[in-house]
Amino acid sequence: QVQLVESGGGLVQAGGSLRLSCAASGRTFSNNAMGWFRQAPGKEREFVAAISWNGGSTYYGDSVKGRFTISRDNAKNTVYLQMNSLKAEDTAVYYCAADKDNSGRLKIPRWVYEYDYWGQGTQVTVSS
Repeated sequence: QVQLVESGGGLVQAGGSLRLSCAASGRTFSNNAMGWFRQAPGKEREFVAAISWNGGSTYYGDSVKGRFTISRDNAKNTVYLQMNSLKAEDTAVYYCAADKDNSGRLKIPRWVYEYDYWGQGTQVTVSS
């Protein structure tokens, strides 16, 4: 059974930091781009960041650029999201996802429909 399991969420004050992890099991995603999305109550799922299969390329949503950093460790089948300078508007459930394409392509997917495997999400709450 393929699973993506996020961890590291929690409650933090504005200006603080959190590091999210996404551990994959059941298969390797070393040839897949991986992404992070978030969804706040009453809002659509929003793209946060994505990383190419080899970690050589990254892409960020405008609202997190310069504050968040995505990385991966293919040996551990794990993706990370370092979140610094957190703001109240970063409060959401954060999801990791795997690109549908496992060919090792260079394109970094940014849309929900481009991903097929999803984790269950981890809650991040930033208090102001």
